[in-house]
Amino acid sequence: MTTSLQTTFVIIKPNGVKGGIIGEIISRFEKSRLSVAAISLRNITRAETEGFYAEHKDRGFFGELVDFMTSGPVVLLALRGEKAVEAVRHMNGATNPANALPGTIRFDYAPNTGENVVHSSDSAESAARELAYWFKAEELTEYTPASHVLG
Repeated sequence: MTTSLQTTFVIIKPNGVKGGIIGEIISRFEKSRLSVAAISLRNITRAETEGFYAEHKDRGFFGELVDFMTSGPVVLLALRGEKAVEAVRHMNGATNPANALPGTIRFDYAPNTGENVVHSSDSAESAARELAYWFKAEELTEYTPASHVLG
C-alpha cells in the first residue's frame, strides 16, 4: 500500500504574526488533519531571507520581499499529513489574494500579493529543500494527532 503522507513547509509572515492570527492559521491546518511536526517563532535575518528567496533575487520585488520578511517575527512550520503540500497550497489560496477563493487564508487575511500572510512549499522537492533550510532533521517530530485516533 502506498502512502501519500508528506511533510511540507509554511511561513506565517510578519503581518500574520503582528495581526494576531497565528492560532487561527495553525487551527485551520490542524482541523484539516495536518499535524505540526516543527514550529519556530523568530526574527529571520536579511542573509537568511536572501538565501531562502535566492531564486527571486533578479526580480523587481526582491528588495521589498526581503524588507517585509525581516520587518518582524515569523512562524516557521513543518506540517505533516496526507498530500500535505497540495492541502496547504489549497488552504492558502492564490498567491494574489484578489484571485484567492473565499475561505482561503489569503482571501480572508492578505491585503495584497506582497504581504500575502503565508508562504508554502509548491512541491515535495521544494518542501524538502525548504524544511532543510530552516530545521535540523532532529527537530522534526512524529506523532499521531488525537483527531486521527478519535476520528
